Amino acid sequence: MKFVIEYTDNKSSARCGKIYTDHGIIETPVFMPVGTNGAVKSIHTKDLISDSKASIILSNTYHLYLRPGCEILRQSGGIHNFTGWKLPVLTDSGGYQVYSLSTNRKFTDEGVIFRSHIDGSKHLFTPENVIEIQRIIGADIIMPLDECTPYPCEYDYARQSLNMTHQWLERCIKHFDSTSSLYNYSQSLFGIIQGSTYHDLRIKSTEYIASLNRDGNAIGGLSVGEPAEIMYEIVSTVCNILPKDRPRYLMGVGTPANIIKSISLGIDMFDCVMPTRNGRNGMLFTSEGIINIKNEKWKNDFSPLDIGGTSFVDLNYSKAFVRHLFSSGEMLGAIIATAHNLAFYIKLVKDARNHIKEGTFTNWESNILNKINRRL
Repeated sequence: MKFVIEYTDNKSSARCGKIYTDHGIIETPVFMPVGTNGAVKSIHTKDLISDSKASIILSNTYHLYLRPGCEILRQSGGIHNFTGWKLPVLTDSGGYQVYSLSTNRKFTDEGVIFRSHIDGSKHLFTPENVIEIQRIIGADIIMPLDECTPYPCEYDYARQSLNMTHQWLERCIKHFDSTSSLYNYSQSLFGIIQGSTYHDLRIKSTEYIASLNRDGNAIGGLSVGEPAEIMYEIVSTVCNILPKDRPRYLMGVGTPANIIKSISLGIDMFDCVMPTRNGRNGMLFTSEGIINIKNEKWKNDFSPLDIGGTSFVDLNYSKAFVRHLFSSGEMLGAIIATAHNLAFYIKLVKDARNHIKEGTFTNWESNILNKINRRL
């Protein structure tokens, strides 16, 4: 993998560039739709490319490990062959999913023992086998096993968790560097910065991760309930330490406003379930603000979903029609809303990229943030 920075903003830390992988070039900043099981919910793969313009998706190690399982993925030749998605894929390690199983997992020095949410069966994730599973999955960018601490979190717990995460990372790197891709393309391993909301722990983790000289660096453990201002403070601190020549990935973030603000702080890569999950429930993100399409006020509004024309415009669906679909329980409503939201998110970061190139990012950021947070 190679990362090239093309432009930087002279009034903020925003930058844009390109990540070169064997499955294609990713222009940054980039938003990665979440395809937990290898497919993004409520949208066809061809529409994800043609309408939403996605260039990379994120899939989940935990879920793919449990179903369909490693043997099926190995037999198929990896996730690209299995799913038909021929562009880049990033897989997280499953650490966050195990974190969410608070009553069904146990951390040890060896790894984490957990019970499947599907059938209750018992499993062990170690730094080594998580790398091995992601070798079998075959994602272009893979993540090490880590612990995502909750918020709020006591300092001593955060410190002990960070030490364990760093130890696990050393083992992940050792196993990754001593093995090879199973398929005819390369894979890259990122490091993950943890430390909860404690600045000294975040600084310690960032300095350690930066010293490892991996292809990219991720920031984990944010967007778990902490105030947005704390998240921004931590992102700013971390980005001021991380090397400038490697992509920076803010995991699991977030709202459109979170993404724009984090771009200004120096982040390059994002993922979040919000555009798909909220879309399936009737919440639409637009260039003028946020719409609950189920509300009565849209019943006879025949204007496009986004007057600014920034998203799913090929068939130019009206608010009234999409509201009718949701009211009638038609699946097409969720499909349209998902495509719309993903297109909005992806175009939003592309607009940020263009304004960074043109030297107008700061003014654009101020103007767009005043609009996209509004409830319509």
